[in-house]
Amino acid sequence: MELTLWLALLGAAFLISLSPGAGAVTAMSFGARHGVRGAAPAVAGLISGYGIQMLIVGVGLGSLISTSVLLFNLIKWLGVAYLVWLGIQKWREQGALDLDGAPLVSGRRCFLQALLINITNPKGIVFLMALIPQFLDPLQPQAPQLLIICGTLVTVDWLVMTGYSAVAARLRPWLRNAKAVKTQNRVTGSALIGAGLLLSSASNR
Repeated sequence: MELTLWLALLGAAFLISLSPGAGAVTAMSFGARHGVRGAAPAVAGLISGYGIQMLIVGVGLGSLISTSVLLFNLIKWLGVAYLVWLGIQKWREQGALDLDGAPLVSGRRCFLQALLINITNPKGIVFLMALIPQFLDPLQPQAPQLLIICGTLVTVDWLVMTGYSAVAARLRPWLRNAKAVKTQNRVTGSALIGAGLLLSSASNR
């Protein structure tokens, strides 16, 4: 993978992880109640679920590429459209984040609950199906590319989720502020739209 393409992937990875969603709310919720160390099992659960989704998507894309490059490119363009649509939806989102929920005591329960949150979220697989093809070259070996893509996404998500849990206690009032969250959603939405348009212009490599 070329450095410029990897840097685009790195930027997209941070954008995805920073976007408010089920994973971010889970990390912040546990962080607000238990601190960084207490939230670590939940973060590990989120990352494990994310990794399993990537494995599922990666295997599917690999099989698809071996069957039809044309079909892969079609899915790639649908992915661009989905990223733009997702950005528009994120721009329109309003409201504060809901950080309420019953606290869990054991690390194992924290891990399992967070794992299930990501594994059972169909939007995660759909999003990965839209994102990963943007950084894959169907004419090159798939395994090294998927390893770089998934490794980057997992590493960045782990860092961001840990960061979310670390600042959640201090920023809890801000995270519950509808106006602040609305602003963050609009910034994230604009960036997603821009990313989709940028990737579409580079899709015919």
